[in-house]
Amino acid sequence: MNNDVIVDLKEVSRIYTMGEIEVHALRGVSLRIKRGSAIGVMGPSGSGKTTLLNLIGALDRPTHGSVVLDGVDITNMDEGELTKIRRNKISYVFQFFNLLPVLSAYENVELPLLIGGVDEDARKDRVDHLLSLVGLTERADHRPDELSGGEQQRVAIARALAKPPGTTSSVVVLADEPTGDLDYNTGKEILDILVSLTKGEGGTLITVTHDPEVGEKMDHVYRMRDGLIENP
Repeated sequence: MNNDVIVDLKEVSRIYTMGEIEVHALRGVSLRIKRGSAIGVMGPSGSGKTTLLNLIGALDRPTHGSVVLDGVDITNMDEGELTKIRRNKISYVFQFFNLLPVLSAYENVELPLLIGGVDEDARKDRVDHLLSLVGLTERADHRPDELSGGEQQRVAIARALAKPPGTTSSVVVLADEPTGDLDYNTGKEILDILVSLTKGEGGTLITVTHDPEVGEKMDHVYRMRDGLIENP
């Protein structure tokens, strides 16, 4: 596989069974995403966007086809192997931030590194660096309920890039409507931070959105309808 390609989906279908009814969420999607790019996925509700994100993020498995992430076929991996993939290579940024309310901004960003077994000095260097990049050094000790919505989303972006040293170029950040719960100006600011920080740190960004202005910030936008990509 080309080392420039970080995500490679080949003829991927996902069928959910609801009683006697089959729901075809994806219908033979093939997609290749270059390392270090920022990609948007747009489409109406029910078009398959979230299913696509979940397959790339190793949260779901295809019914047919294959999913290759950073050169590794994850289609038939067992749950233990998928857990390692998610820990080292996948990060999510959600619309509603999903920070742990009992932890400070610093501790929320540190948590993935702690789980990943990164030593204390390296953790501190990485967390301090990421909080500085998102402009929250002075807010490091504040819990989520003491931060504005925009500040919480900046913490979430920093946390998304808190991976073991030397692995950032293999990280895929999956953002699901990351500006949907923010006002216009804050959302614009957060989007700029998300794109510039992810790409600046060597990661790859895939954003699901309904907002055309989000799409304008991406390197390329794929449009989905009825489980298919209309402009592969």
